Amino acid sequence: MFLYLNGDYIKSEEAAISPFDHGFLYGLGLFETFRTYHGHPFLLDDHFHRLHEGAKAIGIELPEYKREDTCRIIHQLLELNNLEDGYFRWNVSAGEREIGLSHENYFSPNTIVIVKPLPQQTPREKEAVFLQTTRNTPEGTNRLKSHHFLNNLLGKRELGDQPGTEGIFLTENGEIAEGIVSNIYWVKKGTLYTPSEDSGALNGITRQFILKLAETTGLNTEEGLYGPESLLSAEEAFISNSIQEITALSSVKGRKLPGANGCSFKLISAEYKKHLTSLWSRLELTGRGID
Repeated sequence: MFLYLNGDYIKSEEAAISPFDHGFLYGLGLFETFRTYHGHPFLLDDHFHRLHEGAKAIGIELPEYKREDTCRIIHQLLELNNLEDGYFRWNVSAGEREIGLSHENYFSPNTIVIVKPLPQQTPREKEAVFLQTTRNTPEGTNRLKSHHFLNNLLGKRELGDQPGTEGIFLTENGEIAEGIVSNIYWVKKGTLYTPSEDSGALNGITRQFILKLAETTGLNTEEGLYGPESLLSAEEAFISNSIQEITALSSVKGRKLPGANGCSFKLISAEYKKHLTSLWSRLELTGRGID
C-alpha cells in the first residue's frame, strides 16, 4: 500500500519517522478517521476543524486547512492504491525534538495519511456489555482524538475477539461514557439521549452529526450524565463511529432491544444515508458553513 508522508507518496514499508518525534516519545499526536463515499470524504471540514482545535490545544502548529489540497491527497491515495473508496487515518505527530518535556510549540509536525480498504460489511446490529475497565478522565479539558489510546486498548483486551459486541465504558462514578470505538445513544419517549463530554466521552464527528440530524427529524435531544439504568430502560439504542456509521444495539447487558427494527434507528439511518456523498459539514444541514 502507498501512504502519504510529509508531502511524499511512498510505499508503507519505506515509511519512517525519527525516534525523537514527541508523538512517539510522549504521545503528542492527533488523528482523524473518516471514509469516502464514491470519492467524497464525508464531513471532511468537521474532521479538520476538530484536528486544528486539538492541535492548538497541545501546541502543534498546523498550516491553514485548505479543502482542495486535502482532497488532492485523498484522491491521489485512492488512485495509487487502486481503491474506489477507503478508510482513512490522517495522523499528525508533534515532530522531532530532544528528549524532555517541552513548553514551546511544535512548528514541524509529521503528517502521515494511511488508507486501507473499507470492510466489506459492517454489522447493522451489535450486542453491548458494560466493561469493568473504567473510562479514564481526559488529559485536558475535553477528550482529544489523540495518541493516548491505552484506555481503549485495555477495554478491547477485556472484551476480546467479539466482533458482534461493543464494550461500554462507565466512568469512575458509574456513569455511561462511550463504547470502545463508538459513541452511544438511546431513545425514550421521543427523546434521544447521549452522554455529555463531561463523562469523558469523545465528541465524535458522527456524534455531532447525529445530534444535528435528530433535530431535523423532530427528535428531542439531551446530553448529560446517566447511570446504566437509563440505558437499560430504553426503548431502543444504537452506537456510531465514522467508519461503521450507525449500528443498532440488539441487547444491552442481556436485555433485548429492537435493534435494527427500532423506529428511531430506521429514521436516523435513512436520513444519514441521504447525505453521504455530498456533505462537508454537519452545519450544512442548517444552511451554515463551518465556524
